[in-house]
Amino acid sequence: MNGIESILKLSPVIPVLTIEDAGDAVPIISALHEGGLRVFEITLRTPQSLAAIEAVARALPDAVVGAGTVLNARDFNQARDAGARFIVSPGLSDGVLSAAKASTLAFLPGVVTPGEIMRGQDAGLTHFKFFPAEPSGGTKMLEAFAGPFAQVRFCPTGGLTPENAPSYLALSNVVCIGGTWLAPKNLVAEHDWSQITERARAASRLRETGVA
Repeated sequence: MNGIESILKLSPVIPVLTIEDAGDAVPIISALHEGGLRVFEITLRTPQSLAAIEAVARALPDAVVGAGTVLNARDFNQARDAGARFIVSPGLSDGVLSAAKASTLAFLPGVVTPGEIMRGQDAGLTHFKFFPAEPSGGTKMLEAFAGPFAQVRFCPTGGLTPENAPSYLALSNVVCIGGTWLAPKNLVAEHDWSQITERARAASRLRETGVA
C-alpha cells in the first residue's frame, strides 16, 4: 500500500473509463497515451472491465493502468490479478482497507468528510480521491480541508469538466483530477481515436494553460 503519490504526479488528468467492450481498451488507452496522458483508471462497472485491464497491462506496459470502483476485497484481488497497478475505491471500507494493507499496490480511497480523512490518516494514508467532488462542495470544500489537513493531497473526481478543471488544479492540495470526458461513448462507438487523442492532448496541458 504505497507509491500512489508518484503515480498521481504523472498526469494532471486521469481518465476515468467505463469500458463496455474489452476489445476497445487498448485502442482507447493508446489514443489517450498518444495525447500525453500516462495514468488511466478503468472502472469495475462492466463485465468486461477486468479483461480490459488485463489487455492493457499486457499490450501497453508504459501505460499505468489502475482499477476503479473497487468496492470490496474480492474486487481488489481480482483487479490485482488482472494487472492493475493501482486501486481506486469510492470509499474506505474495512474490507478494501484490509486488502490494501495486505498488498503492495498503490491505493487511492475516496473520502468526502473530515471523519473519513482522519480514518484514512489513522491507516497511514495521505492521498485520497475526493468523490463526488462537485456535489460535495467542490473547490471550496478542498480549500477548507487545507487548514486542518495540511499534509493531505487529493485527486478530486466527479462532475469535473474541461471548464472547471483548472480551478481544481490550481489548488495546492490537489495533485491531479479524475475526468470522464476524455473518451465519451460516441467517440468510442465511432472508433474516433484521433479525437480522443486531441482531448487527451488538451487535458495534458491543463495545468500549464488553464484551458482544455
